[in-house]
Amino acid sequence: MTDAVEQIQGLADELAGVGYISSEDVATVVYLGDALGKPVLVEGPPGVGKTELARALADVVDRELIRLQCYEGLDEGRALYEWKYGKQLLYTQLLRDRLGSLLADSDSLDDAVRRLDTLGGGFFSEPFLEARPLLQALRSERGAVLLIDEVDKSDPEFEAFLLEFLADYQVTIPELGTIGAVHAPMVFLTSNGSRELSEALKRRCLHLHIPYPDRALEERILAQRVPGMGETLRAEVVAFVHGLRVLDLRKRPAISETLDWARTLLLLQADRLDTELVQRTLNVLLKFQDDVETATPRLRELQAGARS
Repeated sequence: MTDAVEQIQGLADELAGVGYISSEDVATVVYLGDALGKPVLVEGPPGVGKTELARALADVVDRELIRLQCYEGLDEGRALYEWKYGKQLLYTQLLRDRLGSLLADSDSLDDAVRRLDTLGGGFFSEPFLEARPLLQALRSERGAVLLIDEVDKSDPEFEAFLLEFLADYQVTIPELGTIGAVHAPMVFLTSNGSRELSEALKRRCLHLHIPYPDRALEERILAQRVPGMGETLRAEVVAFVHGLRVLDLRKRPAISETLDWARTLLLLQADRLDTELVQRTLNVLLKFQDDVETATPRLRELQAGARS
């Protein structure tokens, strides 16, 4: 048990070393995912560091990061492999004379088709294969960190295909046969909760929920990512943002917005929060005008709370 605890803490330290400040819960699930060889499904609101976690881990383990961005209508061809149809067409044109002589004395259509079959393997072979992210991850010589980003934006049919892929880390290409992983990839799936994922996919994965960070963690993140900011201003910024998050907003500011605002205040040479400065830079934190109008009457109250 002690060894595992030490390794989890070591992983957290290594992630911090590449700029990702994680909670103990995050480091624990990432450690278990690697040790058990299971995918990790990372859920939470946008901007809390789900995608960045996979990027940071790729740096820590010195593996290639391969990202599949999901969207509505994504299919197996776009995610796994496609044939290079343009190259196949060019190949056909180059062989036009060869095809002409091959088929010139054909007695029938069936005979011509049989002769064309002798060339068919050439069109569907490695030189014409376009590997997409899933196949790239299987073929990575050093192993890869595979990020399947915003899986909740894909269709249920694609989600069902992922279940098969994640089961054995192998795929079957009819023309080439079964291709297994050179090294099993470390897989992260992220979801913003735009739709409910299937129980089957959740059973396949370890679950990790990354919430908005607490004040202590958010201050640590700011100290790491915006090192030029003074301690007083850093504490006020974090307290102010936490005050905003309890308001009824369409989009609450996440850590990504906190970092942007902190850099903005640093650029403007602020050392404390004041109402005018907050008003002028509020659009860095809030992305909808409705939210700006909701927050504006509360600015003095939030500012006073941040200084207390």
